[in-house]
Amino acid sequence: MSIYRTIVAAGFAALAALPASASTLFMGSYPDQLLIFDEGKAAVTGKIKLDTGLPTSMLLSDDGKRIYVTTITTSGIEVIDTATRKVINKFSLNDGVTRYRFWGGAADPTGRYFYTVISRFDKEVDRYKVSKPMYGVIDLKLQKVVRTAEIDKEDEKAGGGYRAAYKVSQDGKYLYVFGDKVLILNLADLKVIDRIDLAKPEGTGLENVGFGGAIDTIRTPGQFVSLFNAADPYIHNKMFGLARFDLNSRQFDFTPIGPAPDNMAGLQMTPDGSQAYTVVTNGKLGNKRCEFWHMDMKANTVVDKAEFPCRSRFRFGMSMDGTKLYIYGASYDVEVYDAKTLKLEATWDLGNDTTGAGMVAVE
Repeated sequence: MSIYRTIVAAGFAALAALPASASTLFMGSYPDQLLIFDEGKAAVTGKIKLDTGLPTSMLLSDDGKRIYVTTITTSGIEVIDTATRKVINKFSLNDGVTRYRFWGGAADPTGRYFYTVISRFDKEVDRYKVSKPMYGVIDLKLQKVVRTAEIDKEDEKAGGGYRAAYKVSQDGKYLYVFGDKVLILNLADLKVIDRIDLAKPEGTGLENVGFGGAIDTIRTPGQFVSLFNAADPYIHNKMFGLARFDLNSRQFDFTPIGPAPDNMAGLQMTPDGSQAYTVVTNGKLGNKRCEFWHMDMKANTVVDKAEFPCRSRFRFGMSMDGTKLYIYGASYDVEVYDAKTLKLEATWDLGNDTTGAGMVAVE
């Protein structure tokens, strides 16, 4: 009898942790696969084998029909059809004498080209000759690098390197690179046509602006939304807030919220854009403390905070309906928190060690 009651109680707990509108989650996993996780069943329901190796990044197309996965083992790209859960394109850039290294990127609206920053390694008699990082265009149909261009000297560090956030304009003509500067490239010739210097952005009353959690927040077509850290130009107090960048007008809107903490891990927004959440980390090692911060996007203020046990490394995510917060990555499980109460509701066992490639959620 006691066993039966325990099982029922566990079942109720699991149901309570399910989001109101269940969706499918895709997560990168060791050594070479994506996990398919059904939120409604709170279980792994499938796996997608990646023939090109270990997944390092995932990018969902604006229409939600494709997931572009980059892999590091053989410098590969695999394209997943979200409806069928099948790999519809895959290839490796490496061959016997040439290797590439890149990390993430952005696909154009047609799904034909993938833009990123790459380095090339050419095998010589006694060594590999390593190129500088450069802009690269990968033709997903021809399955190879078709164009490269040098990065201007002044942009080598400002562009954010391999881990910058990228976004292609909706008309497919421009690439936006979000680093210490926002670089805008003409994709016809890969030349930078404009630079927005975030050290002293014009008309904002701020200096030394830096973005956080960029990859997770590039979800709204035509708009880049992210957390930012900055300082006022007078007494240099550090602050954080919300940044909105319109890709069409190329205008920023910075809304300061409060004093900047040590670290903030990404920004997750509810579907209606009214609420947002981040994870704030202060201290190191044994003194490390992690907190959820809940923000009202209309009032641009923090309305609630709650501390939770820190992992040494983790990623932060949210269910499609915005009711659940996820702590995951570099582990075998997902910790599920209620977005309203910020309390732990369940721990989902994945049965596999996940990578830092992130999480993609689709209906």
